[in-house]
Amino acid sequence: MEGPELWRELGQQLRVDSVRCAAAAKSGHPTSGMSAADLMAVLLAGYLRYDFDSPKDPANDRLVFSKGHASTLLYAMYRAAGAISDDELLTYRQFSSIFEGHPTPRIPWVDVATGSLGQGLPYGVGMAIAGKRLDRTPMRAWVLVGDSEMAEGSQWEAFEHAAYYELDNIVAILDINRLGQRGETMHGWDLDSYANRARAFGWHAIEIDGHNVEEIDQAYGEAIASDRPVAIVARTIKGKGVKAVEDKPGWHGKALDNPEEAIEELGGIRNITVQVAKPETSGRTTEIEHGELELPLYELGDEVATRKAYGEALAALGKARGDVVAMDGEVSNSTFAEIFRDAVPERYFEMYIAEEQLVATAVGMQVTGWRPFASTFAAFITRAYDFVRMSAISRANYCLSGSHAGVSIGEDGPSQMALEDIAALRAVHGSTVLHPCDANQTAKLVAKMADRDGIVYVRTLRPNTPVIYDADDEFEIGGSRTPREGDDVALIAAGVTVHEALKAAEALAAEGVEARVIDLYSIKPLDEETIRSLAMPIVTVEDHWAEGGLGEAVLAALADAEERPRLELLAVREMPHSGKPAELLAEAGIDAEHIADAARRLVGAAVSA
Repeated sequence: MEGPELWRELGQQLRVDSVRCAAAAKSGHPTSGMSAADLMAVLLAGYLRYDFDSPKDPANDRLVFSKGHASTLLYAMYRAAGAISDDELLTYRQFSSIFEGHPTPRIPWVDVATGSLGQGLPYGVGMAIAGKRLDRTPMRAWVLVGDSEMAEGSQWEAFEHAAYYELDNIVAILDINRLGQRGETMHGWDLDSYANRARAFGWHAIEIDGHNVEEIDQAYGEAIASDRPVAIVARTIKGKGVKAVEDKPGWHGKALDNPEEAIEELGGIRNITVQVAKPETSGRTTEIEHGELELPLYELGDEVATRKAYGEALAALGKARGDVVAMDGEVSNSTFAEIFRDAVPERYFEMYIAEEQLVATAVGMQVTGWRPFASTFAAFITRAYDFVRMSAISRANYCLSGSHAGVSIGEDGPSQMALEDIAALRAVHGSTVLHPCDANQTAKLVAKMADRDGIVYVRTLRPNTPVIYDADDEFEIGGSRTPREGDDVALIAAGVTVHEALKAAEALAAEGVEARVIDLYSIKPLDEETIRSLAMPIVTVEDHWAEGGLGEAVLAALADAEERPRLELLAVREMPHSGKPAELLAEAGIDAEHIADAARRLVGAAVSA
């Protein structure tokens, strides 16, 4: 059995297995898998180039189920490819199984977690850029996209960037089955509405009957011959093949009521195994070179913005390590990622004002071992927060830089002042959150970021700040620094507030109060040992909302202590506005004067007690 006969039978097998595993779990989305079964049958048997024994090989094609709820279909494909057994398939959604309701990289052949709609195609763009421009292999990114998720703006960021980067190695397979979760989608079966928009973005679009295997085969052949990104717009039927659910609303996310009857209607259980073709080559065609790292050095007392130190350190890292890549959201002259761009242009990628695609590109590129650094204004990372959240589920390893954080940016006003970023990034599973206060510290931490697993975030500042650490100083992730000793009160700060705390300590010393200043540059992980060792009153001060920031991190570290010092948490608590940085720090109550006042209150309370 081969060709169209094989594809039809394999499509039915994929439908049957979708029904079976959802029935075993008594949950799932089998009707969503059934609509795309013929599309995936032809792809698996005829076009996918993948070595299941070497899933991370950069020469492999990448298959992304953007409509991750159709996981029954993906796992049925794995059984058809001989990668998993029938018993493993039927563990679907069980507590002990890696075959979850939506696919994650717990499964070795899954590169990225999906399930939050609108993300698979942007990830595919990142993978395709890596394949074409970095790994330089003949790989292709195949992305199965649902019609409901085409309402997401991130899809159109992906369409635009794929065309801009001339990605002739990406194919979006649009499963237009008309029905979403609660009823008909925005465009129903109007295939032209999808195809015409894809063409307007510079893609080659092909409209087909998604259940006609000959048309599917012809479309895939046309796609791999195209010199542009390709969108295959396939008209399909949700629940195809089972009359009780076929094209009927109300069956999204439900196992079928009578699975045995449905399986019989589909022709019964089949056990077809297809030999998935392997790529003709293995490995990337470019060699990643490593040299000696020469970080920039800054003189004590110089005034340097940490955002500039980030850019200079990143450029040095890029010259020393061939696996480091960078991307920016059209603000590289402010984040100073432009220094990397000028030093290593072949590994720099402009993502323009498309923060979701910015993060997705980083996640897509790290799949084959590249180390991405993505930068934008810290305030704009919130636009892509769902991508950051999902990339933790993807077990992704990449770095984020958010510049222009806090009220210290000055006149631009609150729309540009990131005041939520520490809380947001702290909440991401396995993340690292760093907030350096000077240039040498920034440079050393940027170098450390490149070897850190998970999502590693560095928060940088707009204004120039004094260099207070020597260029030979080392800074460990999870550590802290004490630039000034004292036993009367501890001032815990990070970033710009370290400098305000040092000024406050000077003022207090003139009054006979010795303040210890602790630079808590690593907010996650936290130097809990240092914090818990303090036996004096504590003032925490941060250029961030009070909720979820440095102060609450310190409180969490002390939560289970039998005795803890008195604390006062200084943070931004009222909506800021435009003004000079010094005016805004003062109004927020986080400048040197307010820090000193808080310390006086705590010391006075301690004395009177």
